[in-house]
Amino acid sequence: MGRAGGDMQEPGDAHNYARVLNALSGKHTLAACTTRVEGKALTNQRNPVDKCLALFVVESNLRRWESANLSFQRPLPHARLPDMTRLLLKVLQFCLVAGLLFWQGLGIAPALAQTQVDLELVIAVDVSLSMDLDEQRLQRDGYVAAFRDPEVHKAITSGAFGSIAVTYLEWAGPPIQQVVVPWTVIDGPQGAQALADRLESVPISRARMTSISSALDFSGGLFDTSGVKGIRRVIDISGDGPNNAGRPVTPARDELVAKGIVINGLPIMLKLASGYFDIADLDRYYADCVIGGTGSFMIPIKERREFKTATRRKLLLEISSLEPPARLIRVQGQPPEGGSDCFIGERQWRRYLEGGPN
Repeated sequence: MGRAGGDMQEPGDAHNYARVLNALSGKHTLAACTTRVEGKALTNQRNPVDKCLALFVVESNLRRWESANLSFQRPLPHARLPDMTRLLLKVLQFCLVAGLLFWQGLGIAPALAQTQVDLELVIAVDVSLSMDLDEQRLQRDGYVAAFRDPEVHKAITSGAFGSIAVTYLEWAGPPIQQVVVPWTVIDGPQGAQALADRLESVPISRARMTSISSALDFSGGLFDTSGVKGIRRVIDISGDGPNNAGRPVTPARDELVAKGIVINGLPIMLKLASGYFDIADLDRYYADCVIGGTGSFMIPIKERREFKTATRRKLLLEISSLEPPARLIRVQGQPPEGGSDCFIGERQWRRYLEGGPN
């Protein structure tokens, strides 16, 4: 081995040093980290490198750091390119850390650290008093069974990232939106089972009025708190009646669709439209006034036994991003002429407050 600043003992050393210096020469930029490697030019000395000085300068727009200098006063190890490769890796590692610190100073680092998932899914279920306790239990059990289903597990793990993020909330009138299960990342059967167990154990709430618009507004805001970055963002909303409180439903829908959020529906039509606040064509109302976005769809539930099958089917379509069968009613741009009255719920409530039907 040569001494520090001494002679080299192998004739191929100069060639290897030249290759390394050539690889390190110039400026290699990673984020805001600039690396400059300076070496003395080769001379007639048998040891071609007396000193290698690596200067790392990290500059922040916030002026949090002035500079950091790292010097190697000893000569580079002789004649072994793998040693030089390790040095290069350490240089790049330092640059990466310094670059992340720089971006953190600008408030960007948290976004870079977000978990990637295939789908961000908000499940929003109606718990208004128009649904009896048995119907609400069937609705909850439908989602519990779906997240325990092996086919749903397979769909979750078959995506590009093999995971989804889910939150489950209950809603009724304008001030009533309660998160039952907060954002949860599911990347396999165990995570799905855990979500189902938690969902099964929490009591079901009940409240007055039906504000689909408020439920959509609240659901849209939840995406800002998911802590993940999904390829797709979907709101899965179910209910047994039209919007009759809060702002109109169509502006709420349109604002979410403009952000790239897809809204799918699960209209519950178990009862005949005999009540004052019932409508016979709730499925058409959902198609024209509630759902929206590319590939949006809705699946009506008209019998109790359909809760589990419809919920499972809808989750499979949403997770897999499959095109729904043609027989499912889908939104196609603007509602057709003569379509649903998107203010029917508000009109019903106004007539009720004015004394009911005459």
